[in-house]
Amino acid sequence: MAKLRLTPRDRAELAEWNDLVASVRESSDINPSDSTAEIEDRKKRLEADNEAWFRYYFAQYYTCEPAGFHKKATRRLMGHDRWYEVRAWSREMAKSARAMMEIVKLALTRQVRNVLLISNSQDNAGRLLLPFMANMEENQRIIQDYGTQKKPGSWETGEFTCQCGCSFRAIGAGQSPRGTRNKNFRPDFILIDDIDTDEECRNPERIKAKWKWLEEALIPTMSASGRYRVLFNGNIIAADCCITRAIEKAAELGQKGIGYADIINIRDKDGVSSWPEKNSEEDIDLFLSLISTSSAQKEFFNNPVSEGSIFKNLVFGKVPPLNKFRFLVIYGDPAPGESRRKQASFKSVCLLGKLKGKLYVIKARVFRGKNEDFIEAFFEQYKHVGGKASVYAYVENNKLQDPFFKQVLKKHLNRLRKKHGIPLNIIPDEERKTDKATRIEANLEPMDRDGNLIFNEQEKDSSDMKELVDQFRMFELTLPYPADGPDCVEGGNRAIDRKAGNMEKPVIIERAAIRRLNKYRR
Repeated sequence: MAKLRLTPRDRAELAEWNDLVASVRESSDINPSDSTAEIEDRKKRLEADNEAWFRYYFAQYYTCEPAGFHKKATRRLMGHDRWYEVRAWSREMAKSARAMMEIVKLALTRQVRNVLLISNSQDNAGRLLLPFMANMEENQRIIQDYGTQKKPGSWETGEFTCQCGCSFRAIGAGQSPRGTRNKNFRPDFILIDDIDTDEECRNPERIKAKWKWLEEALIPTMSASGRYRVLFNGNIIAADCCITRAIEKAAELGQKGIGYADIINIRDKDGVSSWPEKNSEEDIDLFLSLISTSSAQKEFFNNPVSEGSIFKNLVFGKVPPLNKFRFLVIYGDPAPGESRRKQASFKSVCLLGKLKGKLYVIKARVFRGKNEDFIEAFFEQYKHVGGKASVYAYVENNKLQDPFFKQVLKKHLNRLRKKHGIPLNIIPDEERKTDKATRIEANLEPMDRDGNLIFNEQEKDSSDMKELVDQFRMFELTLPYPADGPDCVEGGNRAIDRKAGNMEKPVIIERAAIRRLNKYRR
């Protein structure tokens, strides 16, 4: 008799499966002496409360209290027999785990009978279906209360049918879902999880083809006259992807009362953790520091910004000795508020110098915080120059900002002059400005393209300089990421050019003045 030989991949998958079922079994301890009456009483009580049901039967996954958006999403999904929802939830929001708990409850209570799990590939869909299978097979609490679910002859990885009468099947995008039936039940729950890939999102035609498959081949497998639920789980990883198209469809169906698009970032609109019971501010800050800004925006903030589409060089270089500059400019771009929250505008103060056509960003302060710290940054950068060059300080001050400058910033300026013993004068820059994004691109992109925009290499590890460079790197005309730093640099560059131009204008002296001057010299 021939022996079945396992490949290294088979062995790895088998080990992963064994670990999964062991963890499910260990986390679902029971009291074997529970009576039938006790079991039925528990089922009735838990089935009336979704969160209590999840907490008891899925203790391994229900490790902390859910956020409000979790509970609302579950109520929407469980409360409608016909529903279309998109959960564009950030990573670390348990969207796959919650969907599994919801679907298993619907299956065990016989509210759904035929579940399809769709992902970007067959392998990924099968991997996402494994926890469903492991819990139906080894979850002791499910087995005690709802009976053994493993059905002999219908229990294969990627496709299985439970004793409760519900079937599950994993399908990769593009594969044929036709003929998917469980006896006479057509699919009544389609979970589309992790459908988009970075590679496909770079090709609009591939997204178009995949969306066509979803709408023309997948969803029509459901019965028009029966129950049906469609749930998308994913992130907005590109401006055009299946998730963004699904969001548009959900919004359209929302007008009919059968759809909803839920976009949840790791931090809410106020810049604080959307799920503080699980993700603390310190945890979020630490984890985001491990990845690039573009990756963080895409995976955790549903903001697919691209790197280098406009500012492609972003050169770090050595700054010439400061005494080589004709003069230097400290330019500040204020933000009226004093919020340190992650969604607040940035305050920016940059020390700039121009030499032989090259604009040097010598020091930068780009932060969220107090107005006093904004003015303090001017003094810090002035001290950095140390008298090696003439310094002119400007602050952006349009008509809307003028009251703020006079009533708030000048008070801090006067007090800090006394504190530092420096009679620093900050000149309001009242020049009228055009559109922010267009102005930044038009005036700074050519300099970056030609290698004439240079960031001080000695400041490369500064958190402020990193934020400034990130804002340049993420810059798009649609401003998907803050551009307060680049706006400050652009304002400072214009101030330098304006000052240099004034210095180079010929001085016209009237004849009467010349006579007075000559008389004085005699």
